[in-house]
Amino acid sequence: MARPKPTAFDKVKTVAENRRARFDYFIEDKFEAGIALSGTEVKSLRGGEGSIAESYAEVRGGEAWLINANIPEFSHGNRFNHEPKRPRKLLLHAREIERMVGAVERKGMTLIPLSVYFNSKGRAKVELGLAKGKQVHDKRATIKERDWKRDKARLLRENR
Repeated sequence: MARPKPTAFDKVKTVAENRRARFDYFIEDKFEAGIALSGTEVKSLRGGEGSIAESYAEVRGGEAWLINANIPEFSHGNRFNHEPKRPRKLLLHAREIERMVGAVERKGMTLIPLSVYFNSKGRAKVELGLAKGKQVHDKRATIKERDWKRDKARLLRENR
């Protein structure tokens, strides 16, 4: 019998986070994926460098790829240093990839990387979100709700 997956991912050290994704998209589902990296990419990530602000994921030929993620060259790398914005393969189960493809093709959703982190075993992971884009009025509602929560917390603190 297969053991159940944990509900929250085991994030020990978060390297990069896409904070804009939660504002621009409704996150429907989350997946944890490994990344196929070269040696200098891992060293650069361990140093806390890397950005996924303008990146996205796509499925090509039955494989998932992380596109446009920026992992800068390692400072002490030699001629075998990596290319900063190369497509990186994401390591997922075939069943998860099929689920993603179905949602992207049928429902018009997109795959957005939410964060890059190292888990407790020291492996680099990407948290992918299956997301649907927000309209302008949805973003306004998000801002309004966030402001109200902030004001409510301030009022509660003052009344104590």
